[in-house]
Amino acid sequence: MDKNIFGEVDNLPEEDKKRMTTMVEQLQTRDSLRLYNSLVERCFNNCVSSFYRSSLNKPEETCVLRCAGKYLRFSSHVGVKFSDINQGASTTDKQ
Repeated sequence: MDKNIFGEVDNLPEEDKKRMTTMVEQLQTRDSLRLYNSLVERCFNNCVSSFYRSSLNKPEETCVLRCAGKYLRFSSHVGVKFSDINQGASTTDKQ
């Protein structure tokens, strides 16, 4: 990212910094909830086929665990790739 942006943030009054921090935290919370809801919806739709019982049967439970695990591993992998890209961009900016 552009270092000038961060320099400008450092020069803001303390009240504005707090407001920006609060906004960033709210955005992160919103994105986390969206990810969680997407995960629940996708795995539920893929794995749950009957509503005769109040709990999951063994195959459904296994499916949900695999689905959630795969989804979280994929999200982690994407996060690492984005981090690598950002580090590469940061290195390029310094040159």
